[in-house]
Amino acid sequence: MALAALLLLLLGRLGLGAPGQGAGTWSRFARLPYPQDQLFLHDTFPDGFLWGAGSAAYQTEGGWRQGGKGASVWDTFAHRPATPPGAAPPGPVGGDVASDSYNNLFRDVEGLRRLGVSHYRFSLSWARLLPNGTAPPNPAGLAHYGRLLARLREMGVEPVVTLYHWDLPQALQDAFGGWASPVLPQLFRDYAELCFRHFGGQVRYWLTMDNPYVVAWHGYGTGRLPPGVRGGPRLGYLAAHHLLQAHAKVWHLYNDHFRPAQRGKVSIALSSHWIKPQRMTEKNIKECQKSLDFVLGWFAKPIFIDGDYPESMRSNLSSLLPEFSEAEKKYIKGTADFFGLSFGATLSFQLLDSHMKFQQLESISLRQLLYWISSEYNNPQIFIVENSWFVSGTTKRDDAKYIYYLKKFIMETLKAIRYDGVNVFGYTVWSLLDGFEWHRGYSIRRGLFYVDFQSHDKKLMPKSSVLFYEKVIEKNGFPPLPENQPIEGIFPCGFAWGIVDNYIEVDTTPAQFLDSSVYVWDVHQTKKLIKVDGVYASKRKRHCVDFAAIRLQISLLQEMHVTHFHFSLKWSLILPLGNLSLINHTLVHYYQCFASELLRVNITPVVALWQPMIENQELPVSLAKYGAWENTETVQAFVEYARFCFTSLGDHVKFWITMNEPSVKNLTYTAGHNLLKAHAKVWHLYDKEFRRSQKGKISIALQADWVEPACPFSRNDQEVADRILEFDVGWLAEPIFGNGDYPEVMRAWLHRINSVDLYNFHLPYFSEDEKKLIQGSFDFFALSHYTTTLVGSEKEDAVKYDHYLEVQMINDITWLHSPSRVAVVPWGLRKLLKWVKSKYGDVPVYVMANGIDDDQNMVHDKLRVYYIQNYINEALKDFCPPFQGGLPLQNLHLG
Repeated sequence: MALAALLLLLLGRLGLGAPGQGAGTWSRFARLPYPQDQLFLHDTFPDGFLWGAGSAAYQTEGGWRQGGKGASVWDTFAHRPATPPGAAPPGPVGGDVASDSYNNLFRDVEGLRRLGVSHYRFSLSWARLLPNGTAPPNPAGLAHYGRLLARLREMGVEPVVTLYHWDLPQALQDAFGGWASPVLPQLFRDYAELCFRHFGGQVRYWLTMDNPYVVAWHGYGTGRLPPGVRGGPRLGYLAAHHLLQAHAKVWHLYNDHFRPAQRGKVSIALSSHWIKPQRMTEKNIKECQKSLDFVLGWFAKPIFIDGDYPESMRSNLSSLLPEFSEAEKKYIKGTADFFGLSFGATLSFQLLDSHMKFQQLESISLRQLLYWISSEYNNPQIFIVENSWFVSGTTKRDDAKYIYYLKKFIMETLKAIRYDGVNVFGYTVWSLLDGFEWHRGYSIRRGLFYVDFQSHDKKLMPKSSVLFYEKVIEKNGFPPLPENQPIEGIFPCGFAWGIVDNYIEVDTTPAQFLDSSVYVWDVHQTKKLIKVDGVYASKRKRHCVDFAAIRLQISLLQEMHVTHFHFSLKWSLILPLGNLSLINHTLVHYYQCFASELLRVNITPVVALWQPMIENQELPVSLAKYGAWENTETVQAFVEYARFCFTSLGDHVKFWITMNEPSVKNLTYTAGHNLLKAHAKVWHLYDKEFRRSQKGKISIALQADWVEPACPFSRNDQEVADRILEFDVGWLAEPIFGNGDYPEVMRAWLHRINSVDLYNFHLPYFSEDEKKLIQGSFDFFALSHYTTTLVGSEKEDAVKYDHYLEVQMINDITWLHSPSRVAVVPWGLRKLLKWVKSKYGDVPVYVMANGIDDDQNMVHDKLRVYYIQNYINEALKDFCPPFQGGLPLQNLHLG
């Protein structure tokens, strides 16, 4: 693993060169080693790395008529009769009140203290400081921001101040046409000078404006956002031209007049998406480069490279794009002391114009974007000044989806620094608290702190993401922990290593030596064997070696040096009618031969009597047609089938599985009830009539994937995880390995949901005799384990929400996933084994199946290799201090 990390680091360092090299990003990341490059990086950020949170004035301040504030274009836009696109009425109107930060300044700063951040990014309201957009200033506005800066200084929190975050004074829009006017750059400079004079002594980091792409394109081109001018592309590009000029004026103002005394830094917050090619062709990569040029490069290239727009824009837009004079190019070039980057839910998949994707695929890879910026713009110092995703507006405090996006983005930033050599010095979560989310109104939330917008006091309530982020800040990243590290050691002597193949390949084609006919080889003409009529050789008995398919399978198993091989019998083929009236003796003989040949080469057969399949649940048709496991006659039929198998195969089989991975997802409560009774009866049948002579063991094998609370700090999510484990595993395990009855959690939950008349699910009751029959009907605990799932209590995604169990399925997007989207979570196996021990004591455990799918087109199954290595290592930790839990793990089968 260390070698892979070194390779990644070298690739990153070597990739960064002269400016304008961003186009190499896509091919570079396509070459990185798999799956190592996609693994979570446990490491810390450089010393002195800046951690912060942010907000914007219009989104959170409220107080739109308080303290002499003037109207902004957003005030006007939100008060139109038409509802803003994406908003969710009824509810608050725009940012009139929002989070009411104007009246709760100390409340917000207390949230910052709780987080332990090093900086706080916020914006000044131009219309609060200059109600008409120009002098005279508003004393109340100056006093408000003065108090905020003083309080931040007391707390030791660095202010990162944005001069303009979309809320242009309406007076400037009315008088001049806003950013469509060449007058605005000078007015913006005047406003900035006021701010530098009053606040500059307390501010080290200034941002002139936020996301000029959105302001220009959607404010003056499409009219989708304030001021809502539908001027088309030409006016959009003109507004951008003026925004760039305004930015440059402010940078030079600070550089010439304020930097010597205040010693601060000035930049601009540029927003970007990420784009990936539909296919890795040179043409598609050029289109991806063009997409970034048209969005981020539109503003970044003039500032960070040469004062002019990207060549791809110039060649494609012709006369639509304004021209900079040579003097203007020199004036704009270099007007940033660092690269301020905004990345996340504001632009990505939302406000990015679809035409600017150039038929390529939008993505959310922050790491690749950081590398592209570094390669394209001469490795600047990058300050991530806005980043996060969102949750539904109805989500309250268990914001698991938000956490896992945050985890992904922070981890990708860490990889960009450690692996790719990108110079990132700070990270800002967006946002500190819930607020008005622009065109989406209050339909989503992006805050670390929850705000009830309908309440009067607007208290800040920490979400689970607060607990997550404050831990990241405290540890300066994701430092390696002992439980995350592989260990070295050996398994106990006698530990069983196996392979599973649910159904072995059955080929009963007889060998040529069983044919008693006599043949002549026609060597002169046809070159074929010609049967001689009426002439026969003596017949002989069939032998196991006559099955060529068996020899091949056994030889493959021998190459693996396994001690056990697990497979399932086909009930539907052995007894096609479901009873002993018709027996497939040829198939039975094949199974006998297969088991005996396994024993001959010292491989122990582990045989399941029944494993459900899609077609008829792998039951004989006569049983499947008449209710399957819901019919009690299937119970008795299974007992008779088991008796036949024990009699026919028992001398060769020492490990029996009654039922292998019965799927609780497709099982009714009545069917599960009968299935448990059938298992118990078969176990007792073997125990009483066959164990003494055959000396075997028998149990049931349950599928047991681990279930983890999506928010590890949430009691509600923990309750959901416990409930799902009981429904998924405890349903069949508790009666057998526990108290002989179903889990109390199941009964209580079903009683609750049935009582509200939404459902009518009846969980049957066992008689006392049935409880005694089922309880203890095992010789070991057999389980199949493949993955781990995350569950939450907050309804976030209707498609992945189970109304019956009131559970939201959550995806940790930092986890490695297989082609079929199965998560690779090795530590889930160890947690599951501990859970089994805590529930059922020191029962011997056999992991009957453990594996994953891999890319079918790859000769080298790298993902499967990684999976097997790491799941085995987690099983090894079961035996090694300090992880040892005392679990008597006996066996591991890989499939």
